[in-house]
Amino acid sequence: MEEPKHNIHWVSFLLAWVAGFCDTVTFVSGGAIFSAHVTGNFITFAAQMVSSGGKSSDWIKLITFPTFVVAVMVGGWLARVLVRKYRILMVESMLLIGTGVAAMFLPLMSSFMLYLLVFLVVVAMGLQNAFGKLFAKETHGPTTMMTGNVTQAALDLGNLIRTGFREPAALQSLRNISVLIGGFLLGCLMGGIMARYLGLTSIIGPGVAICICYLMREALPRKQLV
Repeated sequence: MEEPKHNIHWVSFLLAWVAGFCDTVTFVSGGAIFSAHVTGNFITFAAQMVSSGGKSSDWIKLITFPTFVVAVMVGGWLARVLVRKYRILMVESMLLIGTGVAAMFLPLMSSFMLYLLVFLVVVAMGLQNAFGKLFAKETHGPTTMMTGNVTQAALDLGNLIRTGFREPAALQSLRNISVLIGGFLLGCLMGGIMARYLGLTSIIGPGVAICICYLMREALPRKQLV
C-alpha cells in the first residue's frame, strides 16, 4: 500500500513549531535545559560552571546529550519495526502528552521528577530528529535546528539579490525554509508565553497537535500500488 500524500508545508511548519515550543518551555520551566537544541546545553553548563562553581544540578545538563543520542537510536529502530513512518511521531505525541499530564502534579513532586519530565521531552525531540533524518523528503529540512536553515535562507537570498530575484529554484527554496523558520519562531514565542502561566503542563499542546496531524494524515485515502 502506498502511503498517502501530505501537505509538506503544513508538516514542516507544525514540526518546527513543536520543536520551538518544547525547546522554550523546557528552558523556561525545566531548569534552563534545551530539549531540541541539546548542544546548547553545553553552553549553559559551561556558563553555570564558571558562575556557580559547578553544582550538581549543572551537571544534569550534560546528561541530555547521551539521552538524546539513545532517543535517536530508538527512533531508528522504530523506523524499522513500525509499518508506517509517521507512527514515530505518534510515539512522540504520546510522550509529550504524558509529560504534560504528569506535570500537572509537579508541585507535589521533587526536583528529580522535574528533570525526569524534561528528559522525556528530550527523548521526544530525539525521535523527531530521527524522523527528520530518516525521512528527509517529508519536510522542507531540519525541524529542530534552525542554524542550518538560516544559513540556507541567507544563501538563497544572496543568490536572489545577485540575479535580480530571477532564480526560481532559489526563490522556492527560500519560501520552503521560511516555513520552517517561521514555525520555529512562532513556537518559541507561544512556548514562552504558555510556560509562564502553565509551566511544563503546556507541553500537552504540541503533543495534541502532532496527534491531530497524524490522525488527519491517516485519514487520507490510500491507493494500491500499481
